[in-house]
Amino acid sequence: MDLVTGLRCRECGRGYPAQALQVCDFCFGPLEVAYDYEAIAAKVSRASIEAGPRTIWRYADLLPVSDPAPVDLGTGCTPLVRADRLGAELGLSELWIKNDTANPTGSFKDRVVSVSLTKARQLGFKVAACASTGNLANSVAAHAARAGMASVVFIPKDLERAKVVTTAVYGGYLVAIDGNYDDVNRLCAELASDHLSWAFVNVNVRPYYAEGSKTLAFEVAEQLGWRLPDHVVVPVASGSQLTKVHKGFEELVKVGLVDDPGRQVRVSGAQADGCSPVAGAFASGSDYVKPVKPHTIAKSLAIGNPADGWYALETVRSTGGAFASVSDEEVIDGIRLLARTEGIFAETAGGVTIGVLAKLAREGIVRSDECVVAFVTGHGLKTVEALEGSTGPTATIPPSLDAFAEASADWGLDTSAGAGSEA
Repeated sequence: MDLVTGLRCRECGRGYPAQALQVCDFCFGPLEVAYDYEAIAAKVSRASIEAGPRTIWRYADLLPVSDPAPVDLGTGCTPLVRADRLGAELGLSELWIKNDTANPTGSFKDRVVSVSLTKARQLGFKVAACASTGNLANSVAAHAARAGMASVVFIPKDLERAKVVTTAVYGGYLVAIDGNYDDVNRLCAELASDHLSWAFVNVNVRPYYAEGSKTLAFEVAEQLGWRLPDHVVVPVASGSQLTKVHKGFEELVKVGLVDDPGRQVRVSGAQADGCSPVAGAFASGSDYVKPVKPHTIAKSLAIGNPADGWYALETVRSTGGAFASVSDEEVIDGIRLLARTEGIFAETAGGVTIGVLAKLAREGIVRSDECVVAFVTGHGLKTVEALEGSTGPTATIPPSLDAFAEASADWGLDTSAGAGSEA
C-alpha cells in the first residue's frame, strides 16, 4: 500500500486517507485513488507482470489494494480477438474485440467487484451491497459468496430475467425496486449513509471499485505486445469505465510499460438513443450532461443521470474521440453483426458498442488506418429477450430428406455428395 498515497478530490485536489470515502467534504467533488507513480515505476516491469497470475491481479502494483489472497473468481486476461471479418464489413484494417463476456459472471463487472470487495474486506466490512442494472448484481452476489460475505443487491424490478436468476442463485438478498436505476441508486446512496457497516461497492467504496476498469487498458496493451491502440470504443452507462480505461493507458505511459509513450489513444463513447445524456451533450457542444429518463432495451446502460458523465465527455473531447448513440433496432443489428462475423454473442450493451462503432466508421471518425479496439462487456445469454421475435429457426420441417431438400433449396450451400470425405 506504499504505492497508494491516499484519495484525492477530482475537482479541488484535496487529499484524504485511503478509507471508505467517495465525496470531498470541502467541494463535494468525487474522490479517486492517488498513486506514487515513481515508486510504481521502480517496482513494476513487464517481466513482473507476465510472471503474475492469469487474472487482473497480475497488475496488483497498479491497483489500489494489496492482498496476497484477493477476492477473486479468476477475472481478467479475457480474449483480445482480431476481428478481421467484422473489420472488412466496416472498412477497418485492424480491428480488435476485447471480449469480456469470458469473465466468471459474464461481464466486465467482475473486474471492479474483485478490486472493491478485496478493499472492503481489508477495511473490515462484512456485508457487500450495490445498486445495479444487472451485471453488477451478478458479480457482487458471486464474489460475496466466494469471500464469505453477506450480499444485499438492489435492482430495478423490470430487469432481464436471466440477470435476476443469475444473481439470486448465489444466495444473497436481492431487492427489486419499483423504479428505474436512478431511483435504485438514490436509495442506495441514502442507505449507505445509514448502514456504515455495509460496503456499497459503487457508493462508499466507489473510488476503489472504479479502478478495476483500468485492467481493461492494461490487458489490451499487454495483448498488443505492450503497445497502445490508436482508438477505443467504450460503452457508457455511468461513464466510469470509459474514464478509467483512459486512465489505465495514461498510467502505462507514466510507469514506462509501453513502447510508444507518445501515442494519444483516442477514446470514443457509445450509448443507446433511449438513454444518451452524454452523447446528447457531445452532439450539442454542451458542457452540461442533462439527465434523462431511460427507455431502451440496453438496460445495462440505462443510467439517466450518469455520475461520471461530465468526466467521460471531457475524456472523449480531450483525446479527439467522439460520442454517438444508436436506436434499439441498431442495437439488435450490432449484436447479430458481431455474432455473424466473429462468433461472439454480446448482450445489448455490446450491440450498442458495435452499432456505434459501425456508425463512427461510416462517418470516418473511426479511421480505416487505425488500430481500433471495441469493448464488448457482457454476454448475450443475459439479454436473450432482446432477440425474441427476430431470431429463431430458419425452417421447421418434418423428418424427411424431401422436406429438407425443399426447405434448403434457396440457401446457396454446397450440397454435393462426399464433400469433406476421403477420396
